[in-house]
Amino acid sequence: MPQGQPTSVPDDGLTTRQRRNRPLLFVHTGVGKGKSTAAFGLALRAWNQGWPIGVFQFVKSAKWKVGEENALKVLGASGEGGTVDWHKMGEGWSWVQRDNQLDNEEKAREGWEQVKRDLAAETYKLYVLDEFAYPMRWGWIDTDEVVQVMRDRPGTQHVVITGRNAPDELIEAADLVTDMSKVKHPMDAGQKGQRGIEW
Repeated sequence: MPQGQPTSVPDDGLTTRQRRNRPLLFVHTGVGKGKSTAAFGLALRAWNQGWPIGVFQFVKSAKWKVGEENALKVLGASGEGGTVDWHKMGEGWSWVQRDNQLDNEEKAREGWEQVKRDLAAETYKLYVLDEFAYPMRWGWIDTDEVVQVMRDRPGTQHVVITGRNAPDELIEAADLVTDMSKVKHPMDAGQKGQRGIEW
């Protein structure tokens, strides 16, 4: 896109302004680091525009205190930009074998039901569905339903979904897909995640 110009203009009968303001579905997937971080960067832009933001974390535990959560909550409460609501639906990294897998599935389904209610009510202008690709990949949430709900959402609500191995149907339905690939990572050399970098 030279100088921010689209490479083609569809013959869809829309004006440039109408086309520019259409709601977008983003997918951040791949094995590299930075999927959630990029989504939270988008949330910062949305906050600056005064948009109400809903963050729904589907895998990270409610016990985890990630830096983006604290920062966005403080910004949301500042009264200067948009509001920020933060919802956690998981009990931790569910690819680790746990006794409460069924509980995690149920929480993921409950979270998805809440997202559907909020989309129908147009509660937020930006939704961050963090790690939501996992419940779809594991079969906890029906991907076809997600695609249909996203396609039929009212208004101009933007949605960003993160997580490895996003289903092909979701990728096909999305307006913007970024695949984070890994070239090199400190964990490859035996270094664990650290404060201020991973959380």
